[in-house]
Amino acid sequence: MRFKILLPYEVFVHKDIDKVRAEAVNGGFCLLPRHIDFVAALVPGLLSIQKGDGPEEFFATDEGILVKKGDEVLVSTRNAVNIPDLGQLRGIVEEQFKTLDDKEKKARTAAARLEADIVRRFMEIRHG
Repeated sequence: MRFKILLPYEVFVHKDIDKVRAEAVNGGFCLLPRHIDFVAALVPGLLSIQKGDGPEEFFATDEGILVKKGDEVLVSTRNAVNIPDLGQLRGIVEEQFKTLDDKEKKARTAAARLEADIVRRFMEIRHG
């Protein structure tokens, strides 16, 4: 199967695989090449892929959508992190989400400033 993780700004992963395991709203599941077409709403958690008898690769993902159509599996999510070693999972995920929290705080502050500036200008126009 052709597998992709799609983020809003890039194709995060693009590989040929034989197995996908993920966690949906209604529980965990596994997809193999001959499964029927499938759509699932993913919850934040671990997703794994595997090619043949090779090692599993793990990704921590945000909520998203998984679509299997024919031999293609697409995962669309806001954020994903490759986890090379499950023992490092907690630290990697915490660091990634801390970075996101900092970016979101900066974006919220910038949006609040823009909103305040717009309101101030409307007030100036109204009283002017």
